[in-house]
Amino acid sequence: MALRDPLPPAVPGRGLTAEPQFIESAGEDPARLIDHVFARPELLAEALTHPSVPSPTHSAGRKGRRRRGEPARQHHYERLEFLGDRVLGLVIADLLWHRFENELEGDLTSRLGDLVRRDTLARVAREIGLDRHLRLSPTEAAAGAARNPAILADVCEAVIAAIYLDGGYDAAVAFVERFWEPLIAEMKAPPRAPKTALQEWAQGRGLALPAYQVVATSGPAHALHFTVLARVGEIAEATGTASSKRAAETAAAAALLEQLKLNSNTSTNGKKSKSHR
Repeated sequence: MALRDPLPPAVPGRGLTAEPQFIESAGEDPARLIDHVFARPELLAEALTHPSVPSPTHSAGRKGRRRRGEPARQHHYERLEFLGDRVLGLVIADLLWHRFENELEGDLTSRLGDLVRRDTLARVAREIGLDRHLRLSPTEAAAGAARNPAILADVCEAVIAAIYLDGGYDAAVAFVERFWEPLIAEMKAPPRAPKTALQEWAQGRGLALPAYQVVATSGPAHALHFTVLARVGEIAEATGTASSKRAAETAAAAALLEQLKLNSNTSTNGKKSKSHR
């Protein structure tokens, strides 16, 4: 896999202690893919930087020193992700509120949850091409982090925050509208939460309620991922992985529903079906 460095360091004039790596992007400019001209391009660089990349080395000069007790400045996407999550939620909520004037709060909440979930964010990130511009440590690059849906979702939220901080709320709205309006148009009806839909499926057939169990954890302490097994009696089971137990349960329920849908035209003979996501 060819590697190159199409972006400057997160802070101009300061080198990194370890050389980050990028998937070959054929000379693409990520800012052009996003369709936003950054007055502060370091924000975009930070949004595309994985926590595994060491922070820039500070000079010994006075300006490079931190006050005693002051935490080190982060130069990766986690803080931006925090902000971007809130910006995205507000913009989507506003779009839904105006588009579906007669829907109840519960239906709007269902639509919102589907539009800001991990898989949707990862889909948008891939559509933009952010996976080709991630700043990764050599270890994470070799492990295929650029294909990890959880990482892509985090980066997508961080990019939204970078746009918001650089261009203001209107710029963030323009970005979200561009990539989420088609997704909103795809929704013919408010989606049901996967766990709720799975529970209703089981109850409708007189089966035991779905059971969820954490079967594995992975990743470093600061970025754990949980794998949860969802099971409906002895009928079927599936797994889902996410950065929180609740999200992993949702992913497992969605995978199991998909498996049950595929098997809906066949008779149940008591054997378990297995699906993994």
